[in-house]
Amino acid sequence: MAGTHAVEIRWHGRGGQGAKTACLLLADAAFDSGKYVQGFPEYGPERQGAPITAYNRITESPCKVHSNIYKPDYVVVVDETLLSTVDVTAGLSEDGAIIINTEKKADELRPMLRGYKGQVCTLDAKRIAEENLGKNYPNTPMLAAVVKVSKVIEERKFVEDMKHSFEHKFHNKPSVVTGNMNALKQTLREVKVG
Repeated sequence: MAGTHAVEIRWHGRGGQGAKTACLLLADAAFDSGKYVQGFPEYGPERQGAPITAYNRITESPCKVHSNIYKPDYVVVVDETLLSTVDVTAGLSEDGAIIINTEKKADELRPMLRGYKGQVCTLDAKRIAEENLGKNYPNTPMLAAVVKVSKVIEERKFVEDMKHSFEHKFHNKPSVVTGNMNALKQTLREVKVG
């Protein structure tokens, strides 16, 4: 990422799934690694299960643009049911990638991506979350997946920063810290770039 080029990421999820939280965690991690960042949700109906959108803009130098993101480099889909109701690939760069929380293979999803010809990356974030956290909290795995695919933060630095962040946030719950860290590391190994 050279000069003033921004890496722009759009998140699609449903209220209560943690897409907003993951967006803000990515902004914190990118900031901690010395980048200039923006992380912001688009507010619509804030009810449980309603589709939500959030955005990250990450640059090497101060960014003067403060609009929504219409031509993202990466799109993160936290809930694959949105593929049939929301145009998640709108404006998505074919040089970038879409990262989808799913048990399916990329080829099975392509017909739902409205002709998008770029990279389709998949991850079973639900399984990883349930194995490591005991519940379906897909945001931690999806956060790690976007870091792996976009390379917007160096992986080792990202893992270190997230460990500090989780230790601070969950200082009275060491098992939650361990579960989140295991989920991150497992994701970095398992995300399928196709």
